[in-house]
Amino acid sequence: MKFTERQLQTYAAPLSESEEERCKNAIRMIRDAMKLIGYSDNNKEIYKYEGETPAYALELNAASNGRKLFLLVQGSYANNTNVRTQSDVDVAVILESTFIPEYRANVSKDKYGFSDGTFTVEGLKDEVERALKLKFNNDGIERNDKSIKVNGNSYRVDSDVVPAYRHRDYRGDYTFDANNYVGGIEIRPDSGGRIINFPEQHIKNGKRKNSETNHKYKKHVRIMKKMKSLMAESGYSITSSISSFGLESLLWNIPNSVYEKYTAHRFVFDEILKYLKNNFENFEGYKEANGVKPLFTSTTQQDDYKAFIRMLSEYYQYDITET
Repeated sequence: MKFTERQLQTYAAPLSESEEERCKNAIRMIRDAMKLIGYSDNNKEIYKYEGETPAYALELNAASNGRKLFLLVQGSYANNTNVRTQSDVDVAVILESTFIPEYRANVSKDKYGFSDGTFTVEGLKDEVERALKLKFNNDGIERNDKSIKVNGNSYRVDSDVVPAYRHRDYRGDYTFDANNYVGGIEIRPDSGGRIINFPEQHIKNGKRKNSETNHKYKKHVRIMKKMKSLMAESGYSITSSISSFGLESLLWNIPNSVYEKYTAHRFVFDEILKYLKNNFENFEGYKEANGVKPLFTSTTQQDDYKAFIRMLSEYYQYDITET
């Protein structure tokens, strides 16, 4: 399909002010729900965790038991890479007063003077669910495996609320310094297992990459996501392993110089596709946009993304003579 520069400019457009307000409203909604069960914001305002992003945040605490929570808008809304087909605001409710550590071999909590926590991830999820149901009178609240879905209407925002522990990775610490860790979040699905993510690093890395590419990185992430949606509508068979976060991470690994070669969106996007096709051998070393976890966990997953890039390269065309 042949795309015009104007079309790509539309696909590249960032969130509107009204959509950014959705992020703040999602935080307010959760804050107000948690207040009903004893938490307080100590009259502090919702703030941007990282400037120039819609990653709004707020701290809460419960005086009765000393629990501390950190509310953070994460995902595509927080990173300002959202496209119109994505409507849910993703908010992490992170338990800060209890954490899950990860140590080197033969190291234990005793080396750091830590004691066992008494509040479980399951307990946190139960608590958040109870608060949301109390606020909305049991209407539109669905407990899913990893999150609690809030179905939006005229007075509340479509949201995925993700209760999580703070995760601390001490494997790089050799001095037994309690403050020397890589911080992430750990989600415990109802079905079992554990998922470790790094939303704060994701937000900071995305902002830095965008600045280093003269604000082209996030524009082309939005274009890439839109292309995926258009291809699906056109009948292309796209495997479910091709995620929005995966595409965002894929473009995060591309050298800044690829973004800097041209000004026009259609030329830059073409350069991105050429670079990816010509450097498939680099995929094995790619990281997620958080810079911590490997992007691909299997050769099958790599092959899926390579196949997608090949299809997109055939699908994407533009008029080189357009002014």
